[in-house]
Amino acid sequence: MSLRTQFLSEVAAAGLPIGPGSMDVVTDSQIAPLPEPAQRYLQFMRVVGRPRDWSFRLGFTGRFRTKPRQPWMPCEVWQYNSRLALARIFHIRIRLGGLLPIIARDTYVAGHGRMHVKVLGLFTVADGAGEEYDTGELVTFLNDAVLCAPSMLLAPDISWSSTDSGSFDLTLTDHGRTVAARVLIDSSGAPTEFSTTDRFCYNPDQPEQLMRARWTTPIAGWQDVEGRPLPTAAQAVWHLPQGPFPYADFHLIPGTLAFNVPPAL
Repeated sequence: MSLRTQFLSEVAAAGLPIGPGSMDVVTDSQIAPLPEPAQRYLQFMRVVGRPRDWSFRLGFTGRFRTKPRQPWMPCEVWQYNSRLALARIFHIRIRLGGLLPIIARDTYVAGHGRMHVKVLGLFTVADGAGEEYDTGELVTFLNDAVLCAPSMLLAPDISWSSTDSGSFDLTLTDHGRTVAARVLIDSSGAPTEFSTTDRFCYNPDQPEQLMRARWTTPIAGWQDVEGRPLPTAAQAVWHLPQGPFPYADFHLIPGTLAFNVPPAL
C-alpha cells in the first residue's frame, strides 16, 4: 500500500467534520483592524477577495534527518489540515539508508497531539503523547496556516499583535491551551521566517527527555501555485544549545495541493 493510500485511509477514519465550512469572501474591512505588518502579509498572500479556506491537503518530497551530523534521508510526506475541528494529520515516510522505510505520524486531533513511529509500518519504535505533544502539534498547525492557508487565521481563537514594521505575533487557543509565534516578513509582506518556542525536541544529552527549544521555518522564496503564493521549499530548524539543526527540507509534489476538501475525499 502506498503512503498516500494509507494516509487517505487514516484521515477518513479520524472522525473529522466533512464540511463544508464557511467560504465567505475575505474583505478589506475584515483585515483593517489588524497590525499594519499583518495586513501587508495578508495582502501578499492574496487573502482579500478570496473565499475562506476550511481545509487543505498536499504532498511533499524531500529529505529528513533525526540527529545533527546524521546523513540526510529521502522522504515522502502527506498532510491534511482542517479548520472545522482544528486538526492536523501529517504522515512522513523516511528511507533509512535509502532502503528501510520508517513511517511517522504526527497528529493533532480533538485537542491532543501524538507522534507515532513504525519501522516497515509494522513495529512501533516511538509513541509520544502528552502536554509537550499537544502544545507542539498545535503550534505546528499555526505554522501551516501562516504558510499555506492564511485565511484560517481570521478566527476568534487567533490574536494578532504588533511588534515592529517587519514582524507580528500570533497566538492560537484551542481546548484551553494557547501557543504563540512570531512571523517575520519582508517589505512586500512575504513571510521570511516563522519562529516559536512552543515546540519540544529530544534532549541531545538526555535522549529519553524532551526539551523546549526554539523552532523556525525559514522561507527562501515564494512561487505561484494555482493562483496562490506558496513557499518554493519548506525547511524546519531546531535551535539547540550546540547551534542550529536543520532537519527537514520539503518540496511540494505538483498536482497534490487541494483546498476545501472533506477528509474522506
